[in-house]
Amino acid sequence: MAKTNADIEHWDVENDEFWEREGKRVASRNLWISIPSLLMGFAIWLMWGMITTQMKNLGFPFTVEQLFTLSAIAGLSGATLRIPASFMIKIAGGRNTVFLTTSLLMIPALGTGIALMNPETPFFVFQALALLSGIGGGNFACSMSNISAFYPKSKQGYGLGMNAGLGNFGVTTMQVVIPLVMTVGIFGALAGGPLELQSPSGTLIGRIEAGTETWIQNAAFIWLVFLIPLAFASWFGMNNLKVVTPNPGNPLSAFGKILGLYGVGILTSIAGVWALSVLNMWVALPMTIILTVVLLRLIPGNIKPNIKNQFAIFSNKHTWSMTVLYILTFGSFIGFSAALPLSISVIFGNMMEAGADGTLTRVVNPDAPSALTWAWIGPFVGALIRPVGGWISDKMGGSIVTQIISVVMVVASVATGYVMMLAYNSTDPNSYFAVFMILFIVMFAASGIGNGSTFRSIGVIFDQQQKGPVLGWTSAVAAYGAFIAPRVMGQEIQAGTPEVAMYGFAVFYAVCLLVNWWFYLRKNAYIKNP
Repeated sequence: MAKTNADIEHWDVENDEFWEREGKRVASRNLWISIPSLLMGFAIWLMWGMITTQMKNLGFPFTVEQLFTLSAIAGLSGATLRIPASFMIKIAGGRNTVFLTTSLLMIPALGTGIALMNPETPFFVFQALALLSGIGGGNFACSMSNISAFYPKSKQGYGLGMNAGLGNFGVTTMQVVIPLVMTVGIFGALAGGPLELQSPSGTLIGRIEAGTETWIQNAAFIWLVFLIPLAFASWFGMNNLKVVTPNPGNPLSAFGKILGLYGVGILTSIAGVWALSVLNMWVALPMTIILTVVLLRLIPGNIKPNIKNQFAIFSNKHTWSMTVLYILTFGSFIGFSAALPLSISVIFGNMMEAGADGTLTRVVNPDAPSALTWAWIGPFVGALIRPVGGWISDKMGGSIVTQIISVVMVVASVATGYVMMLAYNSTDPNSYFAVFMILFIVMFAASGIGNGSTFRSIGVIFDQQQKGPVLGWTSAVAAYGAFIAPRVMGQEIQAGTPEVAMYGFAVFYAVCLLVNWWFYLRKNAYIKNP
């Protein structure tokens, strides 16, 4: 009897008899190990949104713009690392890739915990750790590429929706777990002593007053508890598919390929962070993407022909149309997830106060809602509804669902921008908080459903050899939303015009409406409602 984790030579899931007899069982096992591994990746990638909020409450010696920058650096790195990660499965095999990429997450988890123990830790150390946290973002591309190969076309919406949807619960899990574990010294002397809050904070169950002891380092250390057993589970329970990876090589050889690919992504991420200090964001980001792609083409050895073959996706116009639509859905989800906690803290943490002469000054809001109490709800709804979006799209077709949610996002983003403007300039911002949260929840729900619909479309449009790299590439570009949203929203909030960011997003969503209609819904569409 073959070992559970043996390489699989024969894999024909479009054959109904094979699927029922063997394929479904193997696919399910790989899926249910993949999901928590991906969940951990999202938790570590996006943890900076919550960590920076608490760093602000603890009085770490950094500006609001610097704290937004840490979330943005993690976003930039995670997006950039998805580009090489999208090619890993074809080159190194699914089991090898998921095991090593899950194990690598222990580095930023441990390092960030150590750095947070001391408020005197230099800012560049946090920048480096935020950059390494991007490994968790990069893992999405190889995870989705891997799972897509295990499911037939008729089940793509389900398989990819479950992997991404439940994996994305890493955002919600992180936003619920981090505030709770910071309240208790659960690791004892091993994790060092507590710090004292200088501003009020909160958890899922309520407000925490200034002066309370807080173990902020637990926000990073806690993930090691899960990563260690997950690394073992992926090694002993997952498979390489030979039909996708004809020559993964021995494990050490495969690990070398994975580290080489991620090494390229780390280098270009560093270059991207530097470019952002001297160039406009809209110039620096494309340069980072182009540099990553060029360096991947230059990698020597037997990786080079494999990558060259997969670059065929760039000559397919549907790669580019689906990239735009995936930015609409996943880019919005991940961007708002990264930016929302600190946005709540800054917009509602202060208010306008009228002086005797009628002039308005911005002062601390003593009754401000805690971002650590409320920020988890939007990502929770978006992740929860994503498999539903995949299921509906399997029934109705992906593009019609994408069109509907695009309309919702145009309207909701304009309304959200208007409410943010009112709250920012109000003497009572708390009165706008409920509407603000409802509108964000609507956008998270729409983006979650749209994630399911775009997965479905990609699974139908592309063949077995291309859909994995396409999923990886589109998710890579869309993941720059985790950089763009914190950066744009941070800049506009600092300028006193938070609504401008949301109105800009609405314009982009309107463009996506036209792209989706032109390619997939008009009378003579290239492929009708995939």
